[in-house]
Amino acid sequence: MSEQTTTPPLGQQEGRPAPPASPSPAPRPTARRLAYIDNLRIVLTVLVVLHHVGVTYGNIPVWYFTEPAQDPSGLALDLLVVFNQAFFMGFFFLISGYFVPASYDRKGPRAFLRGRLVRLGIPLLLFTLLLRPLINQEQFAVWAAGAAEQGDTLPYWVFYLISWDPGPMWFVEVLLVFCLGYMLLRRIRGTATSDAPARQAGPRVPHPVPLLTGTLAVVGFTAGLIALTYVWRLLVPTGSYWPFVGLPTPYFLPQYVLLFIVGALAFRHGWADRLPRGAGWAGLAVALIGAAGHLSSLDGTAATGLRALAGAAWENVFAVGIIIALTVLFREVFNGQGRFGRFLSDQAFGVYFLHPLVLVGLGHALSGWEAVAVVKFAVMAALALPLCWGAAWLLRSVPGARKVF
Repeated sequence: MSEQTTTPPLGQQEGRPAPPASPSPAPRPTARRLAYIDNLRIVLTVLVVLHHVGVTYGNIPVWYFTEPAQDPSGLALDLLVVFNQAFFMGFFFLISGYFVPASYDRKGPRAFLRGRLVRLGIPLLLFTLLLRPLINQEQFAVWAAGAAEQGDTLPYWVFYLISWDPGPMWFVEVLLVFCLGYMLLRRIRGTATSDAPARQAGPRVPHPVPLLTGTLAVVGFTAGLIALTYVWRLLVPTGSYWPFVGLPTPYFLPQYVLLFIVGALAFRHGWADRLPRGAGWAGLAVALIGAAGHLSSLDGTAATGLRALAGAAWENVFAVGIIIALTVLFREVFNGQGRFGRFLSDQAFGVYFLHPLVLVGLGHALSGWEAVAVVKFAVMAALALPLCWGAAWLLRSVPGARKVF
């Protein structure tokens, strides 16, 4: 066997010692896919679709195409809309806030800003400029008829300009503002990327939050949310609308802000993993109590004084309870994802973007069918969900679309 010769490394030739190895740079945190949070996003996206189907056939005409209920079953759809509204968009902001710190840590401020503008700004512009004209023809007809009654005409290009509204993409618009606020705060604080928790690089071992500490924290947060919501609603009454922003329910803005902050803090402190299982059952019990109180406050009369405070209290108690219950439930029971679940998760943002177009089209297609409200709701929902996910898959099949959706 011939002897194998090797060349000594540079610095060890001619008997010289090798220089000390330079320390490896600390790895930046990497994004880690969490199946249970992905599954929560799927469910919340389904609730968004069902919410707007409920608005289509209920008694709350705040959608592009509506057929107000002509029977008592419309009340059930109204309740679905009311209880959905109490928590589901706030939950979306919490989940979005959870992933912001890692994204900022990994990319740095410039790349983070560029990524947010691409992932949020482009869909916002596409919806407002292109999809909006396809789905607001009913509104144009109403406005044009009103102008005709006044002896005037309303050209479509004028309507296009004065009806500027991001529709459901208000969420993306507000989220973009929150992300910019987070970036500004980090820049002011000068927070280094090295403060990202080490758990991002490997498996995490959750340490449950002490019962008393966790309970006091949740109670304190809920009380603060109730107080802030009540004061805010004295300034922004229920039913107000911000046209340019498109925020259909600005009186929920305190909840959106605080839950986004909670999401960012939950990432830093691992709160989602540290919630004990018992917190899920406690959250469910609190949510049921809040739901009962919230239901008793929905009698249609104007909410003033102590009544308004009670309404804000029941509503937010329900929201906090159901968010905790669902977080623990999905972490413990639905913390896995097969190919189908991954498919649903991958298309979720595309579904959010496209679902108004699908629902308005289905609404027109079913408009000639006479049926009770809940039956039309069920049929449209059964048709809309697969159509929305299929449309989102087609959208993401367009070259370059996956960078945005």
